[in-house]
Amino acid sequence: MEKPYVHIDNLSVGYHGKALIHDICLDIHKGEIVTLIGPNGSGKSTILKTITRQLEKLGGNVAFAEKDLHKLPLKELAKKMAVVLTDRVHPELMTCYDVVATGRYPYTGHMGILSKEDERKVYESLEAVHAEALSERAFDAISDGQRQRILLARAICQEPELIVLDEPTSFLDIKYKLELLSILRNMAKKKGITVIMSLHEIDLAQKISDKIICVRGDIIRWYGEPESIFKEDIIRELYEMDNGFFDTTFGSIELPGIGGTPEVFVLSSCGNGISIYRKLQKERVPFATGILYTNDIDYQLARYLASEVVTERPFCEISDQSVERALQLMRSCKKIINAGVVIGDCNRKMQRLIEEAEKLDI
Repeated sequence: MEKPYVHIDNLSVGYHGKALIHDICLDIHKGEIVTLIGPNGSGKSTILKTITRQLEKLGGNVAFAEKDLHKLPLKELAKKMAVVLTDRVHPELMTCYDVVATGRYPYTGHMGILSKEDERKVYESLEAVHAEALSERAFDAISDGQRQRILLARAICQEPELIVLDEPTSFLDIKYKLELLSILRNMAKKKGITVIMSLHEIDLAQKISDKIICVRGDIIRWYGEPESIFKEDIIRELYEMDNGFFDTTFGSIELPGIGGTPEVFVLSSCGNGISIYRKLQKERVPFATGILYTNDIDYQLARYLASEVVTERPFCEISDQSVERALQLMRSCKKIINAGVVIGDCNRKMQRLIEEAEKLDI
């Protein structure tokens, strides 16, 4: 079995000699993307700062490529690990090119003079984050999102084996969030670079990560593959959510349904009802919907937002009982919306509901 690239054994982290999180035990393999998630103030940044030696560990050990991380000479560490933390960087009178070029300093002599090869790597790193146009601009004169891209370019320029990032998608618009995460994924999967980072956007964490670390309280609550972590009950407990829910199908955070006696009945299937459900939720109108198979994508959202969902088992013919219940609800509502129903052999009884909706004309 492949040995872990990063081995964390009973690590304790904190400040001023007081441990905030203890007994951290993790194995991370080469080329994996591992993401810390959890509420604000839970200690994600503290863990990352300890791993990167920004903070002294309070107990335990961190082994990096089977070497004690805290005993590695700084120059050797700088060649193996690149760090992008949330602390603001304020270099004076430096262009973006200059900032990225500092990533080559572990490889230069005492004078810090770049060779032609170093210069080539600087430009390649700027190209990797699509920041060539920023090269000659003053670092302190660009936006926060642009700075984040330049700092990532600096990390890439170090040619690390491990890159540690604290909330790297902060200040980025959606285009550059996706672009940055794509860059990290390519670094991990094509170059074998191990990535450890924290993210607030749990939907993105779910999609990019090989492993997820859940941080809350004084211990690591859960650690594993996204499939085992992103479950409604785990996310609800991790973030103490009582004002919404995490939809495991869509990988999204949803506001709670309205509840109450349905005023609108929605006929839908195959995703046609989703926009209607959300519109009714925003307008605070309680609604019912059906008849939905429990494997229909509409059902996955309706079960959270609707006051009542009339359901049927997948691939079964719709029962008379389900039809009667749907008709009762339709006749009691003030309005019926036909969002679009695809009729097939199994759900042909939906035609009766459509005909009833046309008859009621509400």
